[in-house]
Amino acid sequence: MVLPVILLQSVVAYVFMQRHWELVTRHLSEATVRDITALIYVLEDYPQDKNYEHFTVLARDKLDLNAQVLPAGPLPPPAPKPFFALLDRTLSTLISTEVGRPFWIDTVGRSDYVEIRIDLGTKILRVFARRSQTYASNAHIFLVWMVGTSLVLIAIAILFLRNQIRPIQQLASAAESFGRGRPVDNFRPRGALEVRQAALAFLEMRRRIERQMEQRTTMLAGVSHDLRTILTRFRLELAFLGEGEEVAALKSDVDEMNAMLEAYLAFARGDGDEQSDKVDLTEMIDDAAEDAIAQGASVRWTFEGEPTIVVKPNAFRRLVTNVILNAARYARTIEIAARHTDGWVTVIVDDDGPGIPAEMREAVFRPFFRLDSARNQDRSGTGLGLTIARDVARGHGGDVVLGDAPLGGLRVRVRVPG
Repeated sequence: MVLPVILLQSVVAYVFMQRHWELVTRHLSEATVRDITALIYVLEDYPQDKNYEHFTVLARDKLDLNAQVLPAGPLPPPAPKPFFALLDRTLSTLISTEVGRPFWIDTVGRSDYVEIRIDLGTKILRVFARRSQTYASNAHIFLVWMVGTSLVLIAIAILFLRNQIRPIQQLASAAESFGRGRPVDNFRPRGALEVRQAALAFLEMRRRIERQMEQRTTMLAGVSHDLRTILTRFRLELAFLGEGEEVAALKSDVDEMNAMLEAYLAFARGDGDEQSDKVDLTEMIDDAAEDAIAQGASVRWTFEGEPTIVVKPNAFRRLVTNVILNAARYARTIEIAARHTDGWVTVIVDDDGPGIPAEMREAVFRPFFRLDSARNQDRSGTGLGLTIARDVARGHGGDVVLGDAPLGGLRVRVRVPG
């Protein structure tokens, strides 16, 4: 908005200075030089009184010039040239062309007057002319008005655009908050028609997504209730069968089915309607590290920054636990480096396990994907640990990335806004 106005004003100012200002200055200087030429003609061709009084009166009253006749002598040395020498250059050119006599001019010494001395041989004609007679001195008024009105228009345009841009920023903020699973309570459409249409489309999209999530949660609750009822019936029937190898195997299958059911439901449910809240990240990491130690792993962890973060507590705890326990399942040594700086939470988990081939590191995030020989072959689970972890991270506006660990195994890098 500002750049086109500045460009336009620059072009207008250049054209004005180049054409109008210079043209007016030339016409004024031409008129002054013609008056001086007429004075020289009168001075040389007509008899004059002793003190040139009539000549001086003629110049003052008829031509509005202060003219004096000085004795013959050398002209003063050239005066310093002004920084902007339009008047000096134009006037010098015209005197050389029209008069054709040695001359000296001073356009700097007196701010309101221009002094001109012309060597006539036997005498010197000295003329003082007002600067306004030779120079377009009021051109700055045009520039002042032009710049002043431009500044006013720019200020009005900026205020108007701010009022139009603010609803767009609010829409972007609401979309970002909704994408991170945070409540969007105070947002309502405002601004220009197009912005309000975009805001209404966003609200309608949010309502559809929330309705779909609510329907999915209700369906999962019903499925969970029915399946848990059947598993409970299995446990009761097995309890009446007594003890034996076959019964123990059936109980193990029931326990595995229950674990699989819980994993499937956790993955399908996602973070549900859970709201973001302040939690202590160090407490989460410490609890997950203790569980990893209980599985026989050696765990070292460090933390940097503010321990309090704003996330969905249960979902983020599930993310941290899945990543750390997944490392403990296949490694002996685990190093955890967490930090909370610049509004971002970063958790890096390194281990010395077998790792995952680089070409398979994206595939392991697919639901129910299992590797034949890699660490992701979840012997006691369902293979959904990393899938749930990335789903939770992306639900917070972040991501989970796999890489090579300095310990020789796998590095899992979790980064989410906090």
